[in-house]
Amino acid sequence: MTYRELIEKNEYKIFGKNAFFSDKSKGREHFEEKCPIRTDFSRDKDRIVHSKAFRRLKHKTQVFISPNNDHFRTRLTHTLEVSQIATTISKALMLNTDLTEAISLGHDLGHTPFGHMGERALKKVNPHGFNHYEQSIRVVDVLEKDGKGLNLTYEVKDGILNHTGSGRAKTFEGQIIKYADRIAYLNHDIDDAIRASILKVEDIPEKYLKTLGYAHSERINTLILDLINYTNNNDKVGMTKEIEDAMMGLRAFLFDSVYKLVAEEEIKVNFVIEKMYEYYLKNVDLLPSEFKNLLENDDKNTVVCDYLASMTDSYITDKFNEIFLPKTW
Repeated sequence: MTYRELIEKNEYKIFGKNAFFSDKSKGREHFEEKCPIRTDFSRDKDRIVHSKAFRRLKHKTQVFISPNNDHFRTRLTHTLEVSQIATTISKALMLNTDLTEAISLGHDLGHTPFGHMGERALKKVNPHGFNHYEQSIRVVDVLEKDGKGLNLTYEVKDGILNHTGSGRAKTFEGQIIKYADRIAYLNHDIDDAIRASILKVEDIPEKYLKTLGYAHSERINTLILDLINYTNNNDKVGMTKEIEDAMMGLRAFLFDSVYKLVAEEEIKVNFVIEKMYEYYLKNVDLLPSEFKNLLENDDKNTVVCDYLASMTDSYITDKFNEIFLPKTW
């Protein structure tokens, strides 16, 4: 018996009834021999962490564009916070933590520079539209490893694709990512907004603080514990109405008081994305070779979108300056 087989056997002794067992995976699109040490989901987690797309997340916007303060969240630190929250929930529910971690670490791989502003800008210019969760699947299926992709398992990709929006993941592990994502960003965006002097704790409606907690850690604990208790008692992933209503109310408050202020930069983001998109659409021969090779199977709108979405905040700004601003002497 290999180490992997021993781990898979032990899962049946440890995991709860709602867990997805590693040896039940529908597998990968392209056949591979099993790893003698790691389960398929553990292997996926490693592939994501070692990918170029994952490393670039450290230079992509979460909410605040290119902040000077080192303590503001980036897309990478957001991803790590989501992973920690999701893993805590997964352990308490006796779910498959390898699957949970793989989904959470990969859920934002397709995110654009400039956060959701960049996502909306690409959606406007690309006739095919653009959603970061769909782009995350394209990253792991096509763009990584010089067009070979990461060849992840079906269950991990299902969780990534359905971590937001109206979709619902087929596994409990995938379903909790949608909640972990929201728990993470609502609380760390409050923290960052306070650090940026955009918000004070006393500005937050008292009814939400009274329900969820006055401190950062208290709110996270309230949300996680409610999710765990509700899911255990109802055999489905969810929250009590009181707590979920408070969470969504807090989200609406942030849209009105924080996200709208940051969105003042959106006109500039739209301008940069639009000009860069038009430029490369007319000059596809100037795309890096790894993207030009994609033109054999995909149209130029998709490939140009791939290139721009892959860029970090600083890289797209530097390229914009290089292309459109006169050089100094």
